[in-house]
Amino acid sequence: QVQLLESGGGLVQSGDSLRLSCAASGRTFSTYTMGWFRRAPGKEREFVAAVSSISGTTDYAASVKGRFTISRDNAKNTVYLQMNILKPEDTAVYYCAARGTGYSPIVYSSDRFYTYWGQGTQVTVSS
Repeated sequence: QVQLLESGGGLVQSGDSLRLSCAASGRTFSTYTMGWFRRAPGKEREFVAAVSSISGTTDYAASVKGRFTISRDNAKNTVYLQMNILKPEDTAVYYCAARGTGYSPIVYSSDRFYTYWGQGTQVTVSS
């Protein structure tokens, strides 16, 4: 069982930056593929970014590519989402997700792939 705890959300203005963190429990974090998803009011949950367990392979949604960066620190059992040039349309609850994949360079953008989910952290971007 893995528990995920997101932090770092808040209220910012358009053009600002935020860094989200997701701390994971357990001793096998380095074998988990990690992802970030978000759900805006009235919309379906959507993929934001993912990072593989090894090799640092990443994937991004087209809407955030070039503005957001996902990274992980296996020594701290933490995955990050650096969000720059935030826009009002980035307003959403952001969720961290994980799935044990062993040491794999593959990333997944479908939420059906992920086993564990955090409670979410609210990001609000005002115009």
